[in-house]
Amino acid sequence: MTTTSAGQTAVAIEFATAMPGLSPYTAFSLASIVGVEGLYALRAVDADVRLFLLETAVVDLEYAPRIPVGIRGEIGATDADVLRTFVIANPSDDGVHVNLRAPIVVHPDTGRAAQVILDDQDYPIRALLREH
Repeated sequence: MTTTSAGQTAVAIEFATAMPGLSPYTAFSLASIVGVEGLYALRAVDADVRLFLLETAVVDLEYAPRIPVGIRGEIGATDADVLRTFVIANPSDDGVHVNLRAPIVVHPDTGRAAQVILDDQDYPIRALLREH
């Protein structure tokens, strides 16, 4: 765990394999965004790369993707229930869109992570978040 310049706590994240489009980067830090529950900044350690992630357990998305056993094994999670699940959030003029087809799962004890590309076509690549 490290502390950012804004006094936030950042957690070290190591991806089992680089995320599509972000190769060769696998080492990141994950820091919460002050004032927005469930929103995080994922920053590459060795590059100027940043993504916004939304933790699905915090937002009512009715989202329960099945994480393959092989992916869980890559990050050392025998049980999917221990994983923290995030989706990439992209702000735009018409709201915030999330990619439900490619969640990021993180093992909370080890910081090991993986991005899962789901075969399930029911989950859209670009879903507009609705305010409740």
